[in-house]
Amino acid sequence: MAVLRNDHGFTLVEVLAAALVLAVGFVGLASVAAGVMRGNAFSSRLTTATVLAQEKMEEIRGLGYAGLPDAHATTVEGYEAISCCPLFKRIASTDIIPGGDGLKKVEVVVYWQADKHRVTLKTLIAE
Repeated sequence: MAVLRNDHGFTLVEVLAAALVLAVGFVGLASVAAGVMRGNAFSSRLTTATVLAQEKMEEIRGLGYAGLPDAHATTVEGYEAISCCPLFKRIASTDIIPGGDGLKKVEVVVYWQADKHRVTLKTLIAE
């Protein structure tokens, strides 16, 4: 008597092993995708903060040396104060450099995520 065997299919163990391999692959892919999205969000905020700092720096440079205060001065635009970007806080400060022969130092710092991250720009303005 001949025994009939069907070797043309997959066993349950083979199917489960393949499903496990696929599941591990998809979990890895999902974690990579989440990391990329976090990186993109951070890059977007960093770019916005840099643009806000540059805008303020250009505004201050437009005042010229004579338009800047002769003593230490700081202006703060808190969170929600910048109309286009409520998630950011901007602080601009100017000061005279002692012995700097007519130089004024300008610093603009933009913070986000409750001051966890920041962008700082500094320059000197001469007479």
